[in-house]
Amino acid sequence: MNTLTADTLFKITYGMYIVTSKYGGQASGFVSNTAMQITSQPIRIALCASKKNFTTELIQKSKKVAFSALSMKADQKLIGHFGFKSGRDINKFSDFKYITGETGIPIVEEDAMAWFEGQVESELDMDTHILFIVNIENGKIVDPQGDAMTYNYYREVLRGKAPAHAPTHNLNINIEKKEEKMDNKAIWICDVCGYEYDPAKGDPDSGIAPGTAFEDIPDDWVCPICGVDKSNFSKK
Repeated sequence: MNTLTADTLFKITYGMYIVTSKYGGQASGFVSNTAMQITSQPIRIALCASKKNFTTELIQKSKKVAFSALSMKADQKLIGHFGFKSGRDINKFSDFKYITGETGIPIVEEDAMAWFEGQVESELDMDTHILFIVNIENGKIVDPQGDAMTYNYYREVLRGKAPAHAPTHNLNINIEKKEEKMDNKAIWICDVCGYEYDPAKGDPDSGIAPGTAFEDIPDDWVCPICGVDKSNFSKK
């Protein structure tokens, strides 16, 4: 009897990375929780990426890829920017610090504890995804004292969801919020990225003062993580 559930799979620990690539004049990146080291001599990393990701196309064309291992202190806006927006539509590197690696790829150093870059050695078609085997040629520790963000921390503490094209997207489950809430003030959750609007906290960065009920937020307000409007929120 198969007793496998989403809860079971969430016990598998993943890291959180911003994966970037560039081909010609186009560069992009996405958030991945499916990258892992597979050999140490030479250093190889396996990456599973959705065929729908623009960055996947760039990796296939350039055969070059970089990984930024996110710190536990990483800003959710950084994760939302790279995880829930497409490089086909925006310049993902316009508002965040990055360097250009030896491969010519933009590498995100902001909120990263380390990064690596290299060449694609081989790839395998996995139906909806491509599995890349990458030879790592260069890297740097950005924050020697930092701790790496795990997917479990992203979900349990930051309350994040997997982006639509991530391998774990269909495993999204509701997680109870354990923080105190204001009486008679409902929490509203973004259906796209999982951001929770708590009236007790408001959204000061967007001009929404603490104590503002969701219904009283101006109609032009958007999710601070993924940028969708109020119609994409559901009451918790």
